[in-house]
Amino acid sequence: MTENEKRTLSLLDRRHFLKMAGLGILGTAFPAGFTSCARSDKAGSLPGLSMQLYTVRNEIAADLPGTLRRLAEIGFTHVETAFWPEGVSHRDGAAYLKEAGLNVSSIHAELAEESVPEMLTELAEVYECDRLIWHGWPEDPRYRTREGTLNLVSLYNKVSEYLQSYGLRFGLHNHWWEFRTLEEGITPWELLHQELNREIFFQLDIYWVAVAGLDPANIIRQLGSRVEMLHVKDGPANPDDVSVDEPHEPMTAVGHGRLDIPGIMKAAREHVRWMVLEMDETDGDPIALLDQSLQYMLSNRFAALT
Repeated sequence: MTENEKRTLSLLDRRHFLKMAGLGILGTAFPAGFTSCARSDKAGSLPGLSMQLYTVRNEIAADLPGTLRRLAEIGFTHVETAFWPEGVSHRDGAAYLKEAGLNVSSIHAELAEESVPEMLTELAEVYECDRLIWHGWPEDPRYRTREGTLNLVSLYNKVSEYLQSYGLRFGLHNHWWEFRTLEEGITPWELLHQELNREIFFQLDIYWVAVAGLDPANIIRQLGSRVEMLHVKDGPANPDDVSVDEPHEPMTAVGHGRLDIPGIMKAAREHVRWMVLEMDETDGDPIALLDQSLQYMLSNRFAALT
């Protein structure tokens, strides 16, 4: 493995909050009767609605089971995993989710230096979910050049090919830097779209696209069926809010910020299968803002609970 490959497959701990300590799942055999976490047909033509647990990381740290119960009480049936507090294994987390009646729509995963493919298949088994997403934080400096981006394409393709052999899906989540124009006049995200194996899907974070100065609806239309999921968030979308030093500016309930949510939802309706609510930072109770966002999405028929 080259040094670049090792760097890509290095453990990237976001803000040291939720750590990979104690996976508690190594050595698990991957089950033959695996249950997919694909959107239920009961939702009809509407995408499923989920939420990213990173939104409530502080609440989880203070009261893990109570926080999950609150999410279920306001109506959520699915969540997208982040990572758990130190000392809580993924198996523990899955048990807490099951106890709260919450299913997993997708898994935000690390690309760790050791045993990446095995770790990802084990996560899929633990959470009974076939969709794993590299969350992409922090910025990989290779995105600053065409050559570096193509190096990442090669690595992502290898991970995807391994997961495909187990019937699993691999996706990528963006921030703002993937939409910066390179010297060649192309963005890293355009290169990814052109060069990645078609089996790799995108989870487009509409907020960071807006922060990058682009129209999320246009990007969705350009990327087409490859965009299977959205991270739906709203707020000031300040183009200057591009520091890797968090926290970022507080976000709002969906429909209360600067993004054209109806226009984005219209563009996404044909291909997107899951809408995942997230707020990186908030003023006030994030669960109350999630409740407002959930009701906004449901009342406008932008998504459905499954």
